[in-house]
Amino acid sequence: MKKKKFFSIVFAVILAVLVVFIIVIFSMFRNELNAIKTIKKISDDKNLYTMEYNGDYGFEAFLEAGGASSDNEVAKFLSRYISKGYYTYDIKGTKNGCSTIAAVNSEGKFMFGRNFDWIDCTSMIVKTKPEKGYASISTVNLDFLGYNKDYQPSGIINSFLALGAPFVPLDGMNEMGLCIADLIIEDAGETHQNTEKIDLTTTTAIRLILDNAATVEEAINLLEQYDMHSSNGAMHHLAIADSYGNSVVVEYIDNEMYVTPTQFVTNFFLTDGKNYGFGSESSKIRFNILSDIYNQNNGVLEEDDIKSALISVCQSKSFDPGWISQWSIVFNQSDKKIKFYHYEDYNKEYVFSID
Repeated sequence: MKKKKFFSIVFAVILAVLVVFIIVIFSMFRNELNAIKTIKKISDDKNLYTMEYNGDYGFEAFLEAGGASSDNEVAKFLSRYISKGYYTYDIKGTKNGCSTIAAVNSEGKFMFGRNFDWIDCTSMIVKTKPEKGYASISTVNLDFLGYNKDYQPSGIINSFLALGAPFVPLDGMNEMGLCIADLIIEDAGETHQNTEKIDLTTTTAIRLILDNAATVEEAINLLEQYDMHSSNGAMHHLAIADSYGNSVVVEYIDNEMYVTPTQFVTNFFLTDGKNYGFGSESSKIRFNILSDIYNQNNGVLEEDDIKSALISVCQSKSFDPGWISQWSIVFNQSDKKIKFYHYEDYNKEYVFSID
């Protein structure tokens, strides 16, 4: 009887320790585990996923820690904060194309269209709702976080890397109807501002704006408060448009920020001065096509018109052989809805709303 009682006590102690361990682990990774449970693959033939991340994903802590002046520093923060050091992030990237267009429809609703041009990649549509800030929908190239065709975000272990997705958005819209998109300029230079301000990379700047800006003016004011650093060793500019009809491109020349009103952005400088027009020749063709469509319609474009405009400048038109428009998005900034097209399949439409 004593021996049986001894084993019962040992079993009870082990069980109690396991319960405490599970509680501690769940407490440490509560938001992360809840986000992982929402990851779904929504395309059978291509690698397209969705994820919802509600609550704190560490962005305020990231800013409080001084931000990051490189993708490598962002990766170190993610390894330390999100995975508690259990995972090592390695943010990667190469140069991309891309096009954007902003317009208004016949009902007075503002629209924003975006093509993301790249080689084949794993894509994810991310819905975030931070504890402080605006809810948003953004799109991420998961290859930047280390995924590839043979390594996908399936299962708890493989999905942990995807928790870094809120830090590497390439475009998106928040609940106020503010849209932003990253576009590369084919320029040998990079942006590295160096003052006393908190540091941001291109993708973390997008997250900052989606979480905190309701208008183009607020977005510009936010960017002026931080030091910008190029992601993935390239020159970038940001197309930003709000639900009040304001549309600009933000560019950095000699580490100074410039803002230029424009309805369309591709991959060359639009700031007046010595750098104007510098960029890829194919991007100028795409820019002129978008400009012609906009002007022929006097700036009034319906959702289907925006879609058609994006199709007219998608990469299958052989602007840059070997590339493809990984995704095309029509943002309805007034209704807070998006229509998403993957891998130039414009017959298959994914609809998402911010609610």
